[in-house]
Amino acid sequence: MSDWLDLSYLRTGTNRQRQAWEAIQQTGIMALLQPYTPVLAGTIPLCIDRDDSDLDIICECHHLEDFESKARTVFGESQGYAEQRLTINQVLTSVIQFFDAGFCFELFAQPVPVTKQNAYRHMDIEARLLSLGGPDAYREIRRLKQQGIKTEPAFAIYFDIPGEDPYQALLELEPFTDTELRTRLRNIKTS
Repeated sequence: MSDWLDLSYLRTGTNRQRQAWEAIQQTGIMALLQPYTPVLAGTIPLCIDRDDSDLDIICECHHLEDFESKARTVFGESQGYAEQRLTINQVLTSVIQFFDAGFCFELFAQPVPVTKQNAYRHMDIEARLLSLGGPDAYREIRRLKQQGIKTEPAFAIYFDIPGEDPYQALLELEPFTDTELRTRLRNIKTS
């Protein structure tokens, strides 16, 4: 498991990661969301982003009204600001979107620890698979995403992950060791 709480990798990462770092610093969003254990999730941390990828920030929040009020106060006048309440996997969720500092932001808050949220779990297993798959995996996942395929389905296609639901199928890989993943999936280099 990577330390996704430490964003320092963005400062020296790809051009897009450095831009993300600047946007995060400019908006002060992580400091604002600190009480909610914010984690940048999604494709930018994994270096498989597209030019239009947004900054997905997941949070643990047990009082969604407070979270929404805080975001609305600071970012409510930002371009495209929108809030919605959804039930995702039987969990009440707040999703807030807006554009600021050159990026679309999506804040995602649930009363669930961030390390247990699916976005975090997906990112963690995807990071493992990319590490096991090497440069070819990065290149091919990016290519699939450029064709308009969403991230989790792209992983399922490239690694030939069985199952009807690629989102769930990825989560089912979590308990496997790297050795077990090598024997179960294609396109993973041998050590």
